[in-house]
Amino acid sequence: MASSAPTSALTPGDFSAQVTAITSAFGDPTRRGIYLFARDHADGVTAAQVAGHFGLHPNVARHHLDKLAAGGYVEVAVERSEGGGAGRPSKHYRAAADAAPLEFPVRSDDLVLTLLGRSLSMLPREQAEAMAEEVGIEYGRTMAEALQGSSPAEGAQRSFRSALHTVADALTAHGFAAHADQRNNQLRIINNHCPFGDVAIDNPVICAVDRGMVKGMLKTLYGDTDPAIETSLPRGDQYCVTSF
Repeated sequence: MASSAPTSALTPGDFSAQVTAITSAFGDPTRRGIYLFARDHADGVTAAQVAGHFGLHPNVARHHLDKLAAGGYVEVAVERSEGGGAGRPSKHYRAAADAAPLEFPVRSDDLVLTLLGRSLSMLPREQAEAMAEEVGIEYGRTMAEALQGSSPAEGAQRSFRSALHTVADALTAHGFAAHADQRNNQLRIINNHCPFGDVAIDNPVICAVDRGMVKGMLKTLYGDTDPAIETSLPRGDQYCVTSF
């Protein structure tokens, strides 16, 4: 009996490309929430509005919105806010009328993170932290190599301060809302947002992934360092601080 619905003519490569595009646009719960927030505002939203609503750093909010725009899920218009006077126009993001981004399987990020947290909680703390940091180091090295591009010698020429700012920018692009600063002659990276969410709160050992990412990136961009986590959002502090 013939099927009532036509079968897709997508090749495996086409299907993989579509999955990759959707994953890039809706890679975490925050971004999905931002899309729904924009969809509920017919006049569009600004990065500042999104940052205020979700408690994000403006750069992180803008990163999520630009990801959605790159996938065609929101449209961008540069315009002046009503009653905004003669100030600088701002970008407004509106949900695209012809986008159907909710027609894809639920991503398993939350389940994987929960599984990770519970798995780590079953290990002795020192062993769990060592494993989490090792994973972070490997991922951090990969991030730094991508930043260096085709000029691997460039990293060796960076000052520690310059490398630290590069690491902070890379972390921000990954949802950490990070910036580098100096206090009492001590350089630090401050994270105002944790992309691991409630899983990190329930399992603070995951903070070792963050430390490992910093260590791995600096290893490639500068050299060996020994970062230490001073304060942590999952442990109830106002923000995460990694010091050197």
